[in-house]
Amino acid sequence: MSDSPRTDGRGVLYIVWGKYDRAILERSTESLRAYHPELPVHVETLPATATLLDKSAMLDMTPFNETLFLDIDTVVLGTLDFGFEKAKQFGVAAAICECPRARRYGGIDGDMVEYNTGVLFFTAKARPLFEAWKRIAPEIDSSLHFMIDGQLGRMPLNDQAGFAAAVEETGMQPFVLPQNWNFRPKWQKSWYGPLKIWHDYSAPPEALVSHNDEQRRPGVVLLSSSLTS
Repeated sequence: MSDSPRTDGRGVLYIVWGKYDRAILERSTESLRAYHPELPVHVETLPATATLLDKSAMLDMTPFNETLFLDIDTVVLGTLDFGFEKAKQFGVAAAICECPRARRYGGIDGDMVEYNTGVLFFTAKARPLFEAWKRIAPEIDSSLHFMIDGQLGRMPLNDQAGFAAAVEETGMQPFVLPQNWNFRPKWQKSWYGPLKIWHDYSAPPEALVSHNDEQRRPGVVLLSSSLTS
């Protein structure tokens, strides 16, 4: 579904399937409109049987020439023009994952870099990378083990393994955005200057939003900031 007509210009893509949280999606789109009311939004609804691996086909899903893909649990906290401009220049712009080593996946060894695909700016210039991602995603072992509160867990699949492998295979390097553009508060507790995108199901604390507004003012001294419990 889409809440605006298809266009060949610049816009934002969300992908949903199954029993997703509509309120969380609305939180994200509302935050986007606060800073970019001019940007159309396209919500691609996949069959309930879809998985994270289907995100690899996002270039085929977007109706836009210049696209920002956002996971639904993102909150926009500032203007995003720089990300679009860098995607237009390089083909794709992304932040390195909070876990930067893709070797945590079963099918990857060595020091390959993992990018967080929950915030991706891209254009058709990156088609070779996205075609490789779409091909690799269902083939690679993207399972991973993780620790939560001292307990070992396992994720059976993840789209980011295929993206990392596609970057390695094609040699097409994304423009690397700092963590401010894809801030993951569960793991990233400090940053510098204003945040652009908060990426979590929890809401940004009101004090953080006020601080962020102050840090966005022209000429302000940029500060090192941290989350407090």
